[in-house]
Amino acid sequence: MSERLQSDFDKLVKTSKFSNEEIQFKKNFLNNFIKKGFPNRKQEDWKFLDISQIIKKNISDLSYFNDYSQSNKIDPSIFIDGLEHNKIIFTNGRIEKIDFNFEDQNKIEIIDKTKKDISFDYENSLIDLNSAFTDKVFKILIKKNYSLKKPLIIYHSTNDKIKSTNINLRLDFELGENSCLKLIDYFANNTAKNFINIFYNFNLEKDSILKNYKIDKFINNNLKYSFNNIEQDNNSVSETFILSAGSDYFKNEINCNLNGEYSSAFINGIFSLKENQQHEIRTTINHLVENTKSYQLIKSVLGKNSKSAYQGRIFVNSKAQKTDGYQLSKAILLDETSEFNAKPELEIYADDVKCSHGSASGSLNENSIFYLMSRGLNYQQSKELLINGFLMDVVEKITDVEIKNLIINIIGLKQ
Repeated sequence: MSERLQSDFDKLVKTSKFSNEEIQFKKNFLNNFIKKGFPNRKQEDWKFLDISQIIKKNISDLSYFNDYSQSNKIDPSIFIDGLEHNKIIFTNGRIEKIDFNFEDQNKIEIIDKTKKDISFDYENSLIDLNSAFTDKVFKILIKKNYSLKKPLIIYHSTNDKIKSTNINLRLDFELGENSCLKLIDYFANNTAKNFINIFYNFNLEKDSILKNYKIDKFINNNLKYSFNNIEQDNNSVSETFILSAGSDYFKNEINCNLNGEYSSAFINGIFSLKENQQHEIRTTINHLVENTKSYQLIKSVLGKNSKSAYQGRIFVNSKAQKTDGYQLSKAILLDETSEFNAKPELEIYADDVKCSHGSASGSLNENSIFYLMSRGLNYQQSKELLINGFLMDVVEKITDVEIKNLIINIIGLKQ
């Protein structure tokens, strides 16, 4: 693997315009990744879904070189209709368009960070891989006292130019004091077997609000990993919703540091898996000061041979008195071959806190199905109604009505 990595890294350097300093900087990350390799089940955070084995099984000869110098035609059919929005379009990991036409241009700044220090202090070999092979890194700055008029949708798509390729991309977001960003990550329909590695870094200043919705709906055989790091100042709010349904494999990881008093984080997620899919959400919420709050609700509906995992960790610093932390995960197993794993963690060093966690899994209640059938529904309709109600509990947590209705339509739920 190391020879292929080095060879593909050399190709990237030849086709890009990195300075000698940048090349050396990226080489350090490359060497870190070569030393560590892909995460595997020997590491506690990867005990349920071993990405090293999953890649070997699904992608026989993974290429790490992606020619970012070649532009790609934008496919307008991937765009969401019925919702006015700003756009960032990634095709094959390359930014093809950044469009903030609905906004006051002097309130948003787009900064090229490629030539600056893009390191991140986190022990994660996939972030090392991302830092080594990412071509462009932009920071989106939302200035003080500005709320975006329309949501920003980031489109992720691939085309038939690439196959069995590792795609790495990164964006940084800075929300100025009293600003607001609604962000939708939309994974468009694509089928080629690629490994897509995404890293976002969010910095929320005082009184700012981030609403991030991740939608992976369309069936595809890509493998995906997404890492969000969120830093929150006083009275800031982050709301994250994850629909994890389409890809063969998808792990969403969120690390949130509540650095300021009265900051809060809300994470809600749905696994809706058909056959032979493996998806995971792993969250770490660090309550570091007094009077912070977090809430997490994850629900799974799992089909034949599908597997989901939820690892949720709440850490409470000794200074973080009056912390309120809650997490709950539930799963419906539609087949005896489906599997759900939960690992809730509470690590508490303060005494004036309110923290709780819970987890439950099982099949659909046959008595409930029988009751609905006695009211005129057939067996399939009864199952669908119960699943609809089970998942709607999560969707109802979405605070933006327009986006909530969009997601209800995308999932096909009934209100």
